[in-house]
Amino acid sequence: MTETTSGLTRRTLLGAFAATGLVAAPGHAKAFGFLRGAGDIRRIKMYNGRTGESINTIYWVDGNYIGDALNEINHFMRDWRNNQIKPIDARTIDIMAASHNLLDTTEPYMLISGYRSPETNAMLRRRSSGVAKNSRHLRGQAADLRLQSRSVAQMFRAASACNAGGVGRYTSSNFVHMDCGPVRSWGR
Repeated sequence: MTETTSGLTRRTLLGAFAATGLVAAPGHAKAFGFLRGAGDIRRIKMYNGRTGESINTIYWVDGNYIGDALNEINHFMRDWRNNQIKPIDARTIDIMAASHNLLDTTEPYMLISGYRSPETNAMLRRRSSGVAKNSRHLRGQAADLRLQSRSVAQMFRAASACNAGGVGRYTSSNFVHMDCGPVRSWGR
């Protein structure tokens, strides 16, 4: 078989693009149960109302992350206020994809916040008591997400079911926080 530059076979990539409906769950030790029978690709779909950008990409195939897809996700989840980019932790992307899969919807996530630069985080802290000083957003390890077709409670339950990171419920602001930190939850 012919190898591509990323080490994946041509056959594997063709199969991944043909199987666009499958999404796998996170690869964390606590989420192995979600991996059984989940397929051999992972996909993430989001849009950003602030920038008008959308992303719909397969970022993992046959046990390997796809570097170009991760770079695309990093750019998409950048701090849109100053265009600073930080690599997004793949574990967070996995949690997002697994939660989306559990919600059984084709609607893309609306990204409220991905990576935040220190300047943006400080500005948001001045405006709101709900922004952590050492937020995981600063490390590229968190995302705040919304779905029109699912409630905050439904999203919160799906992300919590992954048992793979932090999940915050922000009902009054209509979003759910997901991160790859220690398993914990908060909010109403």
